[in-house]
Amino acid sequence: MEDWVALGYLLSAALFIFGLKKLGHPRTAPFGNQLGALGMLVAVLTTIFSMQLAGDAEWVLIGAGIVLGSLIGYIMAVRVQMTGMPELVALFNGFGGAASALVALSEIQKYINDSGTVPAGLELTVTMVAAGLSALVGWMTLTGSLLAMYKLKGGVSVFGKWIKTPTWGPSWLNPVKVLLVIAVAVLIYLSIDDPTNTTYLWSIIGISCLLGIVLVLPIGGADMPVVVSLLNSLSGIAAAFTGFIIGNSALIIAGSLVGASGLILTFIMCKAMNRTLPDVLFKSFGGSGEKESLTRTKVGSDPDEVAMMIDGAQKVIIVPGYGMAVSQCQHQVKEFADLISEKFDTEVKYAIHPVAGRMPGHMNVLLAEANVPYEQLIEMDEINSEFPECDVAIVIGANDTTNPAARSGEGPLAGMPIIDADAARTVVIIKRSLSVGYAGVDNDLFYMDKTMMLFGDGKAMMTGLNNAIKEI
Repeated sequence: MEDWVALGYLLSAALFIFGLKKLGHPRTAPFGNQLGALGMLVAVLTTIFSMQLAGDAEWVLIGAGIVLGSLIGYIMAVRVQMTGMPELVALFNGFGGAASALVALSEIQKYINDSGTVPAGLELTVTMVAAGLSALVGWMTLTGSLLAMYKLKGGVSVFGKWIKTPTWGPSWLNPVKVLLVIAVAVLIYLSIDDPTNTTYLWSIIGISCLLGIVLVLPIGGADMPVVVSLLNSLSGIAAAFTGFIIGNSALIIAGSLVGASGLILTFIMCKAMNRTLPDVLFKSFGGSGEKESLTRTKVGSDPDEVAMMIDGAQKVIIVPGYGMAVSQCQHQVKEFADLISEKFDTEVKYAIHPVAGRMPGHMNVLLAEANVPYEQLIEMDEINSEFPECDVAIVIGANDTTNPAARSGEGPLAGMPIIDADAARTVVIIKRSLSVGYAGVDNDLFYMDKTMMLFGDGKAMMTGLNNAIKEI
């Protein structure tokens, strides 16, 4: 029977690996998600089977947990708006870290409460170190993810009053972060000498919760894609540590896969912003610094003007940004692309910046929901060379990711790779105002002679533009 348990865990690990491989491309990502979900189902069933063999299965608790967890997950997934996906992802990252930390805490409590079961020697050292690290990473991930979620929402409603989430990071806060990590390391060392002393464990939990808050507190909105992917990685690492404690190979493999892939994605996000991970964690950026004062003006255009200019365009590149997510106009964008393709025989592509939006792949998710063909979604590095041949670039709610100031080598955006929308023959920007982005830098693209501004809500402007094209 134990062979069947090992075989079940092996199957679940294989499904996790193949699922992760399929997640590497938007076209195969849905199937990858299904494989990952199936792998988790196999792992859960295998664990229940193994508990039944050991005589430890509490069917009422197991059934209640499965039903309640499934119900909560289903309701949250169905009710969330596409604009709220980053917040949901951040929240789920926190839940993952907390779940791993709670399992580790439960296992350590067994050692403390059951006399004579405390391990010794190397087993004790490995168990207590893994428990301490699981608590550190898990609880830090929970509080950090909750704060990240409220930062993504922009604030929290308390008794009907909206309170904006602060971005606060004085220079003395960085040494505090280091001291908190050192304090946890010392407590883990002390817990090895006296594993039955619960004070050490609860102190680790308290410090870890505080560390998650001070780690995310200075980080502004511009760095949120990096933070979300890093917290995702940490939730996997917490799961891997817990797997060592309970001796569960599937948990170790799944946690390691999530941790490694999340860390790789974090570095990809950092590269896309020309920032190092230490800069993100220890230097405030995006929402905390001073913003440039606007001294220039730009006369806005109307949808009819833009529609006449697009008539006859052979190539149009759409550049989506967070403004598209806020206005939820992805379906109107898809309708626009279909209209000009059929009416004017125009080639349409989408330029996707890696950090557009508030989480990795945010634009891909939105456009996939609108059934935009995957082959039209082109990454920044591949499509930038096509802008000089582009007749019209349509920028929808993107700011920092198209700001030419990034090429100047000065200011918050210095060196950040951007989408070369300014190289197109004509640029149309749909935006509520000339306000600066999260980096606080005015955008020269808005004021170019070849730029047409459609001031207003993204959905309203796209709807007006579509109606104008239909009348041509």
